[in-house]
Amino acid sequence: MNTFYIIVGVVVLVIVWAIAAYNRLVTLSYRGKESMSDIDVQLKRRYDLIPNLVETVKGYAAHEQGVFERVVQARAQAMNAESKGNLKEMANAENMLSGTLKSLFALSENYPDLKANTNFLELQRELSDTENKIQAARLFYNAMVMALNTAIDTFPTNIIARQFHFAKTEFFESENDAERQPVNVKF
Repeated sequence: MNTFYIIVGVVVLVIVWAIAAYNRLVTLSYRGKESMSDIDVQLKRRYDLIPNLVETVKGYAAHEQGVFERVVQARAQAMNAESKGNLKEMANAENMLSGTLKSLFALSENYPDLKANTNFLELQRELSDTENKIQAARLFYNAMVMALNTAIDTFPTNIIARQFHFAKTEFFESENDAERQPVNVKF
């Protein structure tokens, strides 16, 4: 009779563990999706700020058309990459956009009136804040990806992950060191 209770107890413990492991994997998966959504929200905010910033700078530096065109083209490529959902392509496009924004901000060094313009300063502050939020969202996303991928790979959770077809997720990362630098908005 005692062995029966021991066997039932062990079976119950295994079932409780399996449920807990499954729920943990589901939670990590949803947190990863939520954090990717947070990145998307911040990127959309940045996309909305860029045309206003370009228009403000255009008034002061109309002959710098090449810079404006590169910023607008990089923004369009980043938005297109985001709509495709390919994480690597999206990261590369976002990093290219960050690089073109650096050239736009560098341009303002030649125009002292622009650096004093309240609209420009407010847009600069907003974009800087958005860049910080994008970085934080990427960090959180990568932390969730690491937790999920670790749970999928470690024993005994990997048994549950395999049974229910949980898949590893890609990290949000840059391809080269120059692209990893945030947009510098100091003046």
